[in-house]
Amino acid sequence: MQGRSTSFAKFPRLTYLTPMARTPAGTPHDPRGGDRFNEERAAYTVASAQPDLEGGVRAIRETVKVLKPVPGVYRMLDARGEVLYVGKARSLKARVANYTQIAQLSGRLQRMVSQTRSMEIITTNSEAEALLLEAQLIKRFRPPFNVLLRDDKSFPFILLRADHAYPRIQKHRGARRAKGNYYGPFASAWSVNTTLNALQKLFLLRSCTDSFFNNRDRPCLLYQIKRCSAPCVGRIDEAGYDALVRQAKDFLSGKSGAVQADLERQMAEAAENLDFETAAMLRDRLRAATFIQGSQAINAQGLGDADVFALAAKNGQMSVQSFFIRGGQNWGHRALFPRHTADVDEAQVLADVMLQFYEEVPPPPTILVDRELPEAALIEAALSELAGRKVRLSVPERGDRRKLMAQAQRNAVEALERRLAETGTKAKLNRELAAFLELDAPPQRIEIYDNSHIQGAKAVGAMVVAGTEGFEKGQYRKFNIREAQSNDDFAMMREVMARRFRNFAEGEENPEAKPGGHETVLPDLILIDGGKGQLSSVMAVLEEIGIADDVAVIGIAKGPHHGREGREVFHFPDGREKLLPVNSPLLFHLQNLRDEVHRYVIGAHRAKRSKAITASPLDEIPGVGPARKRALLLHFGTASKVRAAALEDLQRAPGVSAAVARKVYDFYHAGG
Repeated sequence: MQGRSTSFAKFPRLTYLTPMARTPAGTPHDPRGGDRFNEERAAYTVASAQPDLEGGVRAIRETVKVLKPVPGVYRMLDARGEVLYVGKARSLKARVANYTQIAQLSGRLQRMVSQTRSMEIITTNSEAEALLLEAQLIKRFRPPFNVLLRDDKSFPFILLRADHAYPRIQKHRGARRAKGNYYGPFASAWSVNTTLNALQKLFLLRSCTDSFFNNRDRPCLLYQIKRCSAPCVGRIDEAGYDALVRQAKDFLSGKSGAVQADLERQMAEAAENLDFETAAMLRDRLRAATFIQGSQAINAQGLGDADVFALAAKNGQMSVQSFFIRGGQNWGHRALFPRHTADVDEAQVLADVMLQFYEEVPPPPTILVDRELPEAALIEAALSELAGRKVRLSVPERGDRRKLMAQAQRNAVEALERRLAETGTKAKLNRELAAFLELDAPPQRIEIYDNSHIQGAKAVGAMVVAGTEGFEKGQYRKFNIREAQSNDDFAMMREVMARRFRNFAEGEENPEAKPGGHETVLPDLILIDGGKGQLSSVMAVLEEIGIADDVAVIGIAKGPHHGREGREVFHFPDGREKLLPVNSPLLFHLQNLRDEVHRYVIGAHRAKRSKAITASPLDEIPGVGPARKRALLLHFGTASKVRAAALEDLQRAPGVSAAVARKVYDFYHAGG
């Protein structure tokens, strides 16, 4: 960068940034984004990254000079270019200028300003668009001075597909690209699986893949246990199956009473006609409907599609309880625990959590909250734009809705109390861990390592990360071991350590390392699943890199009498060994850490083996995709026959062009 000195140096021009990846419609990555957003960067640099309140104010004032009174989103950046804070404004010029009034800022915002060295600006067409974009950027960058929705896992849905003559019912996570009807969100995989199993009994819809469906010549086991109507082999015609699909849609849309009444009528008719087998089947389907409704019992009659949010606060922590009501049925509830909530108003925390939540989940027409939210009308406008229809916020004051809100509030309080109890227990365990392992302070970041292979084949290494509040699954990492040969656990561990910490080697830099990612962060403690040999291998690599004195390293291995007693031996780099009492909570905690990395690396190893088992020699041919490989195998039968085929025979295979046939032939006959 130019102008690097002890003073701020402004670039002579504004830099237009690349649009962001994966965004919902209406954001900069949308085809209309060029007309709706304009992103600019006002960049400054300082010689020191130390907090400097006056320096931060100067950087903000320089940015204010080029701003206009238009709506948009701003980002505060530190000296390394990492995002400190994301905010939205009706008038960017007025809002950003407020940060120069230090006396009016809270302590949290003063700390943010002291670290600010530059800003990035995005202008929008409206304040509602700015609000949506703010939530999206917070979810993407996870800035340390914004309220963050900690639980950002995707929610499962039930998908009733519409791209087949006999639609499939299935569980779905992620982007909703497939054509069909989505029902949810469900609070957990367990709740959606339970509901899906009952729906299969109730409506007998197929759950198999299209390839499985197309290759059946007799019914599968699901037909035998009365969970499918076997459309694959013609046990039900298309009209009959369409009737089942319509019933399923009605039931999932909240018209369960009409569906049950229809089933009861059919059962009575079958019994009257002495068709007791059909009557028994309809009775079982009615029981499945009753099970679903019983498992979703909640005071939600007449509510239709709605979400319920209630917040509880205690000892500086907050919990947000969410209920998901669809068609008057309860699809589950989940407790959300936002982070960075100190000095932030509770109503503002709830608003921020909701906006980030609806980045992943489509908003329902009605959202019930337990308090008035700041800028409620603006939030309604933003969510309405996101949903493509009217969305209304409401604070229930009486009747069934008030009872439902009281239930959500009780759940929020109970979830927060459990969270505080768990946090206190984890903090105590961390203090005991520091004392046992002779650390200077309780570890904030623990990395656990293990390898998995079969006689050296398909070797995989794994890193699991645990923080002060539990496992950080977004930080897990797998290593496909490439250099270590044969059945050498020590060499494999050396390779894993060298690749994990290569960015810390003096004079070397990993260009792919992301600021703030695990490549640039040292753990407080490294826990190795292994004994003296593995520990020595790790220490040798860390000493070579030059960080052996910066990280505590401990090996955990099963002792000579582990058996039922669960005894573990803890190996220290200086050769000492320690044991913990059999019933020690700290021993259970360390075993849990070790078991988690063991589970993760075994899963990675099994996935690698499964992939190798299903691999085909045709996979090695460059430029030939899965469809063409499948066509070749269907035509010739085996990969060996494809290899032996003449060019003319390859060209005659259905779905294989002359160019593809030439590629395949040349790959196997490179020498002529």
